[in-house]
Amino acid sequence: MSTTLTEGLQSIVGSAHVVTDPGVLDGRSVDYTGRYRGRASALVRPGTPDEVAAVLRECRAAGVCVTIQGGRTSLVAGTVPERDDVLLSTERLTEVGEVDVSERRVRVGSGVTLADLQRAAAAAGLLFGVDLTARDSATVGGMASTNAGGLRTVRYGNMGEQVIGLDVALPDGSVVHRHSQVRADNTGYDLASLFIGAEGTLGVITGLDVRLHPIPKHRVTAVCGFTTLDDLVGAGRALRDTDAIAALEMIDGRAAALAAKHLSVPVPVEGDWLLLIELAGDSDLTERLADALDGTELADEPAVGIDANAQQRLWQVRESTADVVGLFGPPLKFDVSLPLSAIPSFAADSAALVAEHAPEAVPVLFGHIGEGNLHLNVLRCGTEQERHLYAAMMKLIAAHGGNVSSEHGIGSRKRAYLGMSREPADIAAMRAIKAAFDPTGYVNPAVLFD
Repeated sequence: MSTTLTEGLQSIVGSAHVVTDPGVLDGRSVDYTGRYRGRASALVRPGTPDEVAAVLRECRAAGVCVTIQGGRTSLVAGTVPERDDVLLSTERLTEVGEVDVSERRVRVGSGVTLADLQRAAAAAGLLFGVDLTARDSATVGGMASTNAGGLRTVRYGNMGEQVIGLDVALPDGSVVHRHSQVRADNTGYDLASLFIGAEGTLGVITGLDVRLHPIPKHRVTAVCGFTTLDDLVGAGRALRDTDAIAALEMIDGRAAALAAKHLSVPVPVEGDWLLLIELAGDSDLTERLADALDGTELADEPAVGIDANAQQRLWQVRESTADVVGLFGPPLKFDVSLPLSAIPSFAADSAALVAEHAPEAVPVLFGHIGEGNLHLNVLRCGTEQERHLYAAMMKLIAAHGGNVSSEHGIGSRKRAYLGMSREPADIAAMRAIKAAFDPTGYVNPAVLFD
């Protein structure tokens, strides 16, 4: 990076927030899984939306690419630079506004972590509708950029349903403030929605107004075991439309067994496949849970948690999968969306495909069964094996009527497979929008498109 650009960036954010140390840049140029690595020329940490915009103007004038980084929890190499990029981090944009309890909303900086947002909401007697196991690292801006879903999607929806206003620094260095105090606002283009799921290709989200929700007075949580995936899917199909449903999570019995062995998280029921169910509402839902499970083909009596401690123990069975999949080195991750009817056949076919290309690898399948949003993690899969397995798995996903990405986005890892889930006309339209906002293509240039 030129001295002129370095000095220009330092004049905007201060010399302490422009980092060119090779060791720091190397650590910032690897993805969350540790499988994908790139290269960067500098790390810049602006502290205000205006500084973000000024950094973009400076980099654009210098002809230098910019890769945006939040909590760097992307699982598709969405924050990995490829062209000696300047890394623009939102980590200092951490202001949390006062919670508007009557309107149930709050304005936050894009660098606020999910955990901090959850704490602010809880302190006001409310909750935020999206939850992830990476809550301590994932930032709200990054979650909006990928339209993240997570553990409560079956009840509250993805990030797109939570965002009611945005501040965005555009590639030309201008700033859009799209906010409204009214719930019904039909005054032209829905600009905020354009940036949800755009993966930072159209600009840098610097702040958000997000919707909050009342905290249910009662919860009941259960983990059920199933002998077959067909039985679990049948139960999930029946439960997902229950008006009190709060969570519906599928857990591979192999992952639960590994968690019991290596993390001392006990498996509460027998079964090759487990289903975590949570109901929430204003009255005791224990009987409703029993009615919902009546007639379901269970492998064992369900484990039910009524008080908070018991519920937390059951949730550990699901959340421990995030730690389990990293026990044998960086896992190969596939984030897919499938029709519920296709999940059993995909589970069998994907396991066979893994055995064919990586005989020593262990496939682990889990995720948000209510939406058919699943995470296939392949443990003990080497780089050489990945080269052949990845493309074959993408084809298998498409053959089962699925999408190659559900909530993690395309990033750079899946950009070659975008055409499996989008028609040529769709991609052309997206490219036209990208060109309108960023004619030189310098913002997140490695993301989404080849």
